[in-house]
Amino acid sequence: VFQYMPIFECYFTNGTEKVRFVHRQIYNRQQDLMFDSDVGLHVGFTPYGERKAKSMNSDPEWMEYQRTAVDTYCRHNYELGAPFSAERR
Repeated sequence: VFQYMPIFECYFTNGTEKVRFVHRQIYNRQQDLMFDSDVGLHVGFTPYGERKAKSMNSDPEWMEYQRTAVDTYCRHNYELGAPFSAERR
C-alpha cells in the first residue's frame, strides 16, 4: 500500500504579526519535498523530491501562488482557529 500525504501547516507568532506557512509532501512515511515561506523555495529531501523542487522553483506562477499562501490560508483562517489555540507566554 502506497501512501501520499500533503501536509499544510501555519505557525503564528504574536498573533498574525509573524506567520509561517509550511507545505510538506510525504510519500510512504518519507518526506520528499517541503516549502517554507520563511525560505521562499521548495527543498527536496530525496532524489525525486530534488527534481520536483527544481521544477517547481523554476515556475514563477507557481512560486507566486505558494508565496501568497501565507495570506490565503494562514492569515485568512486565523480567526477560525484563534479561540482553540493556547496562548504562549
